[in-house]
Amino acid sequence: MVSFELSEEQRLLRESVAAFAIEQMRPAARDADERGEVPRVIVDKAWELGLVTSAIPESYGGFGDPRSALTGAIVLEELGYGDLSIALHVLAPRLLLYPLIDHGTEEQKKQWLPGFAGAAFRAATAAVVEPSMTFDLSGLATTAVPESAGFVLRGHKVFVPLADSSDVLLLYARRADRPAGTRPVDGYRAVDAFVVERAAAGLTIGPPEKNMGIKALQTHELRLEDLRVDRSARLGGEAEIDFARLMNRSRVALAALAVGVARAAYDYAREYAKERRAFGVAIAQKQAIAFMLAEMAIEIDATRLLLWEAAWKIDRGEDGMREAYLAKQYAANMALKVCDNAVQVLGGHGYIRDHPVELWLRNSRGFASFEGMAIV
Repeated sequence: MVSFELSEEQRLLRESVAAFAIEQMRPAARDADERGEVPRVIVDKAWELGLVTSAIPESYGGFGDPRSALTGAIVLEELGYGDLSIALHVLAPRLLLYPLIDHGTEEQKKQWLPGFAGAAFRAATAAVVEPSMTFDLSGLATTAVPESAGFVLRGHKVFVPLADSSDVLLLYARRADRPAGTRPVDGYRAVDAFVVERAAAGLTIGPPEKNMGIKALQTHELRLEDLRVDRSARLGGEAEIDFARLMNRSRVALAALAVGVARAAYDYAREYAKERRAFGVAIAQKQAIAFMLAEMAIEIDATRLLLWEAAWKIDRGEDGMREAYLAKQYAANMALKVCDNAVQVLGGHGYIRDHPVELWLRNSRGFASFEGMAIV
């Protein structure tokens, strides 16, 4: 039976992260967007919350807290409420660490996990998205060709957060000796991941991308040109990774962030509508505005229920692919609609940078393209 009652631990965690988001992230968001970088002081404070290190097992220097997709979704909604760029920046190391925890060999865990259990933020990332109009997670164009000593990686990636400041990256590629087949599930099963150091020959990292939104987050284009890696670089060694499950966790994370961004826009627009007066009354009392705000609230709550269902299924060990996919797709559309409505509620004021709704609208536009950029 599904329960919507948060545990005491979940409530305390949500309150702690919400306070950080409102008191630290939100005041820094506009300046970070204008400057195109996340302040180091915010990154350090976020690291102190243990949002990354808490999941690292104690044997590798972490806290060893049990991971829950639902708890992660609750936390990510609050971070999205603070600022999307900052949230994606501080959570980027998870893109390497969580797959390592789930699928890494003992040797890989010993090699990499302790280095991220320290007191200071250390960047890491993963490369998933490819620059194609027909990009599909079940049909990656980046390939890994087996050879006697290891693999040769060839391909092109975009939207890779913190690539230029990460010493190590996780690269997803389709095994060339595994035909993708005719079903999406076959395409997911054909994907491997490789732990690669930034200085590896054949890996080229482009300059920071110039994005419409998430401007404070440094994302990069990667080119893999005959990038040779040893067999020891293959995540999981001889065992296959569960790429579909990893992407389900990513979709839940992105949906939660989208809910946070949308909720921020809704809250701001609602308060503005209560204070802004026209013809002697608050515009919130005008039917057109009131109905718009009500629809925004409904869409936010509906999306949260979708993603909580997906997270709940993942925590139960069920497949959850359908639910995670629906949640992510619905969240992308919902966030864009809600943030656009928030701009409309503010009228002409919504278009200028004196108010944050235009920033949230630009950020929300990216959810349709984001894949694999966050994980729970």
